[in-house]
Amino acid sequence: MSRTLRKSSFLALPAALMLALTPSSASAYPGPGRVTGDVAVHDPTMLRAPDGRYLLHSTHGYLESRASTDRVAFSRTGNAFASPPSWWSRYSPENDPWAPDVSYHGGKYLMYYSVSSFHSNTSAIGVATSTTGSPGSWKDQGVVHSSTSTSDYNAIDPDLFVDDDGKWWLAFGSHWSGIKMIRLDPKTGKQHAQDTVRRSLASRPTAPRAVEGPTVIKRNGYYYLFASYDTCCAGTASTYKIKVGRATSPTGPYYDRNGVALTKDGGTVVMASQGSVIGPGGQDIMRDGNEDVLVYHYYDGRDGGTSKLGLNLLKWDGGWPTAY
Repeated sequence: MSRTLRKSSFLALPAALMLALTPSSASAYPGPGRVTGDVAVHDPTMLRAPDGRYLLHSTHGYLESRASTDRVAFSRTGNAFASPPSWWSRYSPENDPWAPDVSYHGGKYLMYYSVSSFHSNTSAIGVATSTTGSPGSWKDQGVVHSSTSTSDYNAIDPDLFVDDDGKWWLAFGSHWSGIKMIRLDPKTGKQHAQDTVRRSLASRPTAPRAVEGPTVIKRNGYYYLFASYDTCCAGTASTYKIKVGRATSPTGPYYDRNGVALTKDGGTVVMASQGSVIGPGGQDIMRDGNEDVLVYHYYDGRDGGTSKLGLNLLKWDGGWPTAY
């Protein structure tokens, strides 16, 4: 299962990287751009720090962290947490955090993340803060939202979206009844006391029900919901793919390019398996100058199904994103 200074000003892409992100005419979807170093990641989220480095966080360990100066070569820098907060074990006996979402607001870094056991909806979303974003500097602020074995949804795969009007929203969810959204209080980073409604953004009423890992962004007057569909975490047997819908409100309703609602199994495919790039998903969208970068993992069919970092640019064709 899956799951921004992400939306600040960034340097222009190097010419070599632009070339690497050019799609192959032989594929339905473009291959990922060139990355090197320690790029065996899952559920990646990436932003650029004030000092110019790209900071990458992902699932595994106590939320792995990596850094790059050019967005090509990445090296491990440690884990976000040196040790697990005490509450994690209530939701994951293994103390296993998943799918971080890192952003920068109000002079500090925020990290939303999941704590759960695999295939369980006894789950929780936590939040941590840091003034530097460095490994070991994160201070846990506790549970933001949780679900239990009797819930019809799953509190995992969080994604923070801050709207132009200053309202904070958290999208999350997986399987069960799909993608949800709650409003947050910017002062606490937790659920808003005066707005406790849990909205539904996307679902699949019949099998397969897997839709997870939401990412919400706003472009050209529309809100876009990206999500990962189908089977994750099965190596070369994975069937993950990234789909998108758009709306005129962050809370939806979201529709795909054909007008099908995402609550009725709609979704326009942005990235799917092609060649040795298998099961792309767990995505994030990073704004880089005037470009949007799709950040995701995929399973490398040439390397025994190892989960690796994928980067592609997005272009907007008639108001819809296309990877290239």
